[in-house]
Amino acid sequence: MSNGWEQSAQAWIDSIGERGDWAREHVLDPVMLERIGTGRFSNALDVGCGEGRFCRMLKSTGVNVVGIEPTPQLLETASRRDPAGDYRSGRAERLEFESASFDLVVSYLTLLDIADFRTAVSEMTRVLKPGGSLLIANLTGFASAGAAQGWVRDTDGRPLHFPVDNYLEEAAFWFQWAGIRIENWHRPLAAYMETFLKCGLQLTFFSEPDSVSGDQAHRERFRRVPWFVVMEWQRPAIV
Repeated sequence: MSNGWEQSAQAWIDSIGERGDWAREHVLDPVMLERIGTGRFSNALDVGCGEGRFCRMLKSTGVNVVGIEPTPQLLETASRRDPAGDYRSGRAERLEFESASFDLVVSYLTLLDIADFRTAVSEMTRVLKPGGSLLIANLTGFASAGAAQGWVRDTDGRPLHFPVDNYLEEAAFWFQWAGIRIENWHRPLAAYMETFLKCGLQLTFFSEPDSVSGDQAHRERFRRVPWFVVMEWQRPAIV
């Protein structure tokens, strides 16, 4: 069964610019790029790279990056926008790379798209070099538990609160905006944390980032709900 990405690919391409959407530009990009820094990593794998925007950002920091993406139209767009880039068809659940191939593996808002995320995390860990980092940006469970319903509003349309329901259940939901309709997955934070720990990873960074710029209306809305989580997990170095 389709998760909606092939049907929504063109709408996504039309809606996402080089600066990304508001949340990427003002909330997630700053903290993700800060974690990457300068000179920390030599090569990276971007899992679910989409149209390749973050791959191009990684390249601008001096990191050699491979992007994998299962949606043909998104992959074609990535290659067209960056002809010298390395973009390949692939899925997170079965990475076609040797073990210990990358200093850095990035999952930028992709785990919520993956039904078998446990296998995906295991594969991401496998291709990490000892001492390498898995950098994750994801929706928080507080946001995804009510994302299908959205804000509860008063009779004048003003947002009252964002609902949380069935938090401990892992379940798929359909999310749509701007002509895009895709299947996402809600999971409690514990499901992710347990999976990373079972893979032998060590948590080195955790944040529920606030916006650092942008218009006041968006900033106030993103402060009311802990929308995203950014985590860096390290594969222990061999002693």
